[in-house]
Amino acid sequence: MTKLTLFSQIISKLDRLKFSKLVKEKQTDKHHKGYNSWTHLVAMLFCQFAKSQSVRDISNGLRSATGNLNHMGIQKAPSKSSISYQNKQRSWELFREYYYQLLGSLGQQAGFKQIKFRIKSKIFLLDATTISLCLSLFDWAKYKTAKGAVKMHTLLDYDGNLPAYVNITDGKTADNKGAYDIPLLKGSVIVADRFYNDFSLLNVWDSKGVYFVIRHKENIQYNIIKENELPDNRHQHILKDEIIELKNKSSKNKYPKRLRRVAIWDEENKQVIELITNHMKWTANTISELYRSRWDIEIFFRDIKQLLHIKSFIGTSQNAVMIQIWTALITILILKALKAMAKYSWHLSNLVAFIRLNLFVKINLQQWIDKPFEEYEEPPENLYQGVLF
Repeated sequence: MTKLTLFSQIISKLDRLKFSKLVKEKQTDKHHKGYNSWTHLVAMLFCQFAKSQSVRDISNGLRSATGNLNHMGIQKAPSKSSISYQNKQRSWELFREYYYQLLGSLGQQAGFKQIKFRIKSKIFLLDATTISLCLSLFDWAKYKTAKGAVKMHTLLDYDGNLPAYVNITDGKTADNKGAYDIPLLKGSVIVADRFYNDFSLLNVWDSKGVYFVIRHKENIQYNIIKENELPDNRHQHILKDEIIELKNKSSKNKYPKRLRRVAIWDEENKQVIELITNHMKWTANTISELYRSRWDIEIFFRDIKQLLHIKSFIGTSQNAVMIQIWTALITILILKALKAMAKYSWHLSNLVAFIRLNLFVKINLQQWIDKPFEEYEEPPENLYQGVLF
C-alpha cells in the first residue's frame, strides 16, 4: 500500500520543471496572491478528473484531500473566488504550451504506435468540432443569431490519436479557413473530409511536400487523363482509380497540377465515397484505408465531449473557456499515457470512470492500472502474546 492518493500519483507524472520554465517565460505568477500557476493547473485537472460542475466543487473537492495537498505540490486548496479570478486573468497560453511540452514526453509512450500502414509517411487526421455555448452568457463567442459556439480545428496524430495541433476559433470560422495555420510536416499525409476540399489550401499543402487524401465534393469538374487498372481478385470495393485534371478555370488556377481520383464502395453506409489525392504511387486500397482511419478523429471528439468536462464551463470569459479546453486536452493526454502504461486492457471510458471513483484512494497507481480488480490487503501486524505469569 502507499500513502499517496491516486490523484497525487497522477499529478507526479507531470514534468514540473518544464512547467516552471514556462511560468518564468510567460510571467504568469506575477501578482498571483498565493494562487500560483501550478496550483491553478492542479485545480483545473481536478475539475476534469472529478468532472466538477462549479468552482465551489473544485475548491471543496481539494479541501477534502487535506493532508495530501503537499504531495501535489500545493500548500492549500484555493478558494472559489481565487479560481474564478485566475481563470479570467491568467493567460490560457500557458496551458496550451504545457500541453505541447507534455506531448513531447508523455505522448511518446511506446504503446501509442499503430502499425497498420506500410507507408513511411506520418499520418495526420484533420477535422473540426463545434462546442455550443449560450450566447447570453458567452457574448464573445459569435456563431448564430441566438447561439454561441467555439470551434476546435484539430490535427490528430494517427499514432496515439492525440492532437498534434489545435486551433480554437469562434463558431463562425469555416473548417477549411481554420486549417490554413496548421503546421506542415514535409512527407506527411493529411486525411480529411469534404469540408477541406479547398483547392487553394490543397495547393499550399502540395507546395510544402505534404500529401493529402480528401473526400471531394460532388460538383467537382474534371477531365480524365488516365484510368489505372483495378485489382482483379481482391479489393472489390475499389470502383475507380484514375488520374484527373481540374476543368473549371477558377479551380485550375488554384490547383494546376494533376490529381488522382479513387472511388470506393462503402458497404456499411451503402454509398460511394470519392477521394482525391496528390500521391500517385500508393495502391488504391491504401488510399481507401487511409480515409477509413479518419473515423479515429470522430472517436476522439466523442471521447473528450463525453468523458471530460468540456460541454459546460465553470467560467464565462474567453480566457476561462480556453483554459478549460486546454486542461481537458492535458487530461486526455495523461489518460492515454496511463492506458499505454497499463498491462490491463482498459477502455478509455472505464479508465476515466474508475479513476473518478478512486481519486483519493491510497493505492499504488501502477499496480492498480495493471490489476484493477485484484484486492490488496495490508500485511497483518506482528502480534506478540505477552507472558501471563
